[in-house]
Amino acid sequence: MRVPAQPDGESDEVPQLRAAEYVRMSTEHQQYSTENQADRIREYALRNHIHIVRTYADEGKSGLRIAGREALQRLIRDVEAGTADFQMILVYDVSRWGRFQDSDESAYYEYICRRQGILVVYVAEQFENDGSPVSTIVKGVKRAMAGEYSRELSAKVFAGQCRLIELGYRQGGPAGFGLRRALIDQRGLMKGMLARGEHKSLQTDRVILVPGPEAEVATVLRIYHWFIDDNLSELQIAGRLNAEGIGTDLGREWSRSTVNEVLTNEKYIGNNVYNRVSFKLKKTRVINPAELWVRKEGAFEPVVSPELFFTAQGIMRARLRRYSDEDLLERLRQLYQSRGLLSGLIIDETEGMPSAAAYAHRFGSLIRAYQKVGFTPDRDYRFLEVNRLLRMMHPAIVAETEAAIRAIGGSVYRDPATDLLEVNGEFTASLVLSRCLVMESGARRWKVRLDTSLCPDITVAVRLASSNESALDYFLLPRLDFGESKFSLAELNAAELDCYRFDTLDYLYGMAARQRLRRAA
Repeated sequence: MRVPAQPDGESDEVPQLRAAEYVRMSTEHQQYSTENQADRIREYALRNHIHIVRTYADEGKSGLRIAGREALQRLIRDVEAGTADFQMILVYDVSRWGRFQDSDESAYYEYICRRQGILVVYVAEQFENDGSPVSTIVKGVKRAMAGEYSRELSAKVFAGQCRLIELGYRQGGPAGFGLRRALIDQRGLMKGMLARGEHKSLQTDRVILVPGPEAEVATVLRIYHWFIDDNLSELQIAGRLNAEGIGTDLGREWSRSTVNEVLTNEKYIGNNVYNRVSFKLKKTRVINPAELWVRKEGAFEPVVSPELFFTAQGIMRARLRRYSDEDLLERLRQLYQSRGLLSGLIIDETEGMPSAAAYAHRFGSLIRAYQKVGFTPDRDYRFLEVNRLLRMMHPAIVAETEAAIRAIGGSVYRDPATDLLEVNGEFTASLVLSRCLVMESGARRWKVRLDTSLCPDITVAVRLASSNESALDYFLLPRLDFGESKFSLAELNAAELDCYRFDTLDYLYGMAARQRLRRAA
């Protein structure tokens, strides 16, 4: 491409910048395909005399974190190693770079590129990424919006999934041995069976569980009778099945844990249970307490009778009660000495050992049981204990606040699904607990996460003491002044933050108090 001749009569070719393009398509959000992104990027490159020399593509990858995004990881490695043969990176928009829940992480990866002299350009955005104050502010807002979109979508999807569970529909996961997934239309009429790996194609269709082939159903019943009538252990039952050449639903040999799954999963009596484990926004996997499970009883045609199922559960509970705490710990200690490490899988697959769930139930968590026998996992799991305490404390603090407001004459309604409080029909309040983090220097920090999806008028941030077992103080944060979803607090904060701090919740209660007015003459 040439430009008009220069005043001295000479003509030069327009120098072309070398660029790499990065495209991403998420499995959750299919608004733009990588091809559409590439088309817009190449149009931009053509207009601006940019030569694209390399393509990095993450197809079907979530933008919540960099893990699993091999193309972006490779791009960052090339930039840091100094082997990048380009001067800029073209991206469709800020959300394609990532929907990181911490907007600083998005900025960090961009900073790595800029530090090496490589500019990141968002071709579909209305701002120039030139480092000016305006572009910095707009880009920060865009990053926060990209992360907030995922949070809001996660909350909506979870609510929708819970609703479908309560209506009796299956949500994800393989059917399991002795069961099959069936596709039904919006009127409940059967459309056919789904093979492993197949999914519904219409939004209005639904999936339910139905009994599988007669041979598999008969095998499930045999497993229950062997366990109840013949008093066989899970490992002995697995040995029988393997000797007969019967495989699991995955075509693999049976093990102690796969037999235990058949004996303990409520789907075999037709119950639909959801939210036993949470893994929202690609964060830490959390095993939820039973009160948080979403259950629909009698959702499917049962494979075994409830009497048979609950008899098996009674045997398991009785088997657990035979062990004292000392017996359980001694068995765990011997297993640790023989294997050199511990895990839930090792415990479940060892003959003569109670299940990992039994240890978690008896001692509060597997980590606590590990600690009692002197085993320390490679990872620091103390945060799991703290999170467990926070989940236990939160309902008590909400209930205490409700009672205090009613005691002074106010009215309060608590949404059972979100714990959002509506006070006197005038304003809403949400209570969040902020755990104390003790740094290596001894300084204390608190991360406050606001539930912006609920849009409360006031967020009560309960700052916990160093032990994370009691409240230290309270921050009353009005929504109009705090638009960000999270921020950090130190022991000493700026005056504009500290003005919201209170030693008690008396100020909140004062807002809810009702005064009797004297009738005018």
